[in-house]
Amino acid sequence: MEKYNYIDLYNFDISIEKERNCSVIGTDEAGRGPLAGPVVAAAVQLDLSDPIEGINDSKKLSAEKRELLYNKITSQAVSWAVGHATTEEIDDINILQASLRAMKRALDNSNTQWSMALIDGNRTINDFPDACQCAIIGGDCRSASIAAASIIAKVTRDRLMMEYHKKYPQYGFNTNKGYPTKEHRKRVLEYGLTPIHRKSFCEKLLTQTELNLA
Repeated sequence: MEKYNYIDLYNFDISIEKERNCSVIGTDEAGRGPLAGPVVAAAVQLDLSDPIEGINDSKKLSAEKRELLYNKITSQAVSWAVGHATTEEIDDINILQASLRAMKRALDNSNTQWSMALIDGNRTINDFPDACQCAIIGGDCRSASIAAASIIAKVTRDRLMMEYHKKYPQYGFNTNKGYPTKEHRKRVLEYGLTPIHRKSFCEKLLTQTELNLA
């Protein structure tokens, strides 16, 4: 098993900057799989000369570690920004396109100069110049900038779902964060959909009952 070293993630970004003579910013999303809530993306430009210890793919970190790194990233990064795509957009254009739209919004919200966006995944952003973006498969495990963006996106979305829990406590958003856990699916069948549920995601589940999708 390959040993993790956060410096390797920084060296990956540094190598791209040197090879392409560019300034990189990383972007990633959180929330592609849930039944409820928006998809949230972040864009982060790091100071590559001053590594933040422990940066990694957010999925490999505990909630406590993500919170600690969120605070470090937001205080030490050259720039960071977030973007959202709503449940309505997800239902209208599908989750992939909504995720790319959220990433574009995060990049548009960035207030710094950069020339190359590193996009997590195998797809680039529509209506965005090809010359200033690069898709990186498994980018959150390879690039420090993308990993940092994954942390910001995940923490931002989790906090948002905690706020939704206050409004819809019966769905357990404080623990499931909108993901299709057994308990969450049970609550959907019991209580129906809230305005933040993705109808396109819940349709199969609800058509097994007499619940109305409207």
